[in-house]
Amino acid sequence: MRIRIVDAFTDRPFAGNPAGVLVLDAFPDDNRLQSIALEVNHAETAFAHPLPEGGEADWALRWFTPVAEVDMCGHATLATAHVLHTTGAHQGPVRFATRSGVLVATPAGDGSITLDFPTAPLTRVEVPAGVAEALGAQPLDCHDTGPHVGDLLVELADETTVHALRPDHKALAAYSRRGIIATARAENPELGYDFVSRCFFPNFGIDEDPVTGSAHTALAPYWSERLGRTPLTGLQASPRSGRVRTDVRGDRTLLTGRAVTVIEGELLA
Repeated sequence: MRIRIVDAFTDRPFAGNPAGVLVLDAFPDDNRLQSIALEVNHAETAFAHPLPEGGEADWALRWFTPVAEVDMCGHATLATAHVLHTTGAHQGPVRFATRSGVLVATPAGDGSITLDFPTAPLTRVEVPAGVAEALGAQPLDCHDTGPHVGDLLVELADETTVHALRPDHKALAAYSRRGIIATARAENPELGYDFVSRCFFPNFGIDEDPVTGSAHTALAPYWSERLGRTPLTGLQASPRSGRVRTDVRGDRTLLTGRAVTVIEGELLA
């Protein structure tokens, strides 16, 4: 069983968001999948196997954090598509059957891959009592991101505030199913990005996620409405950092990025 570690939403190793990727003949039982994800111990490990020809999808795909299976994961989908294309296991657009429906990953000639994901439904909500204290900053606005993303999206005063956050991760766990997306408008768009974000997911064993594709299905419509345009580029300002190009197409959002394989080995257990 081959296992690869792929850095996603980056064009260089040791940046972006690392994901484990295993291409299988079929899924083993859920306990084994979860045990492998815990051993890999990255934000997500992706498991994929080919499906019979003629169906609505080409590959089955599942994602696990070290502690739970998730409904949607952008960076591990990008990483899986990268592995399929670079190893010759699949050519052209690949259709993944997932818990969030069929998701399509399309490679481009420049080496980037575009993911076609459902746009997160945003619902404005009151800022819950205690969020400002747990986050360490006062939100200006707050939205629920729907069942598949499962976060609170909060806008903060400025980019500097987002970079400076030092949240109480244990306290944040009380306020959403997965975690908190903190965001602000870019202070200097000439640097090549339109908005900045950081993502904290204590309920899924991830204090801070390096670059979160699924969060950008909520960030893209949020900032497209405020900035009055699409496409956009988001910078996720974690210590590893990464960029996601977004394009809102109604109920679908396109997420574009690159990936780099950094480790390849064999799972012996």
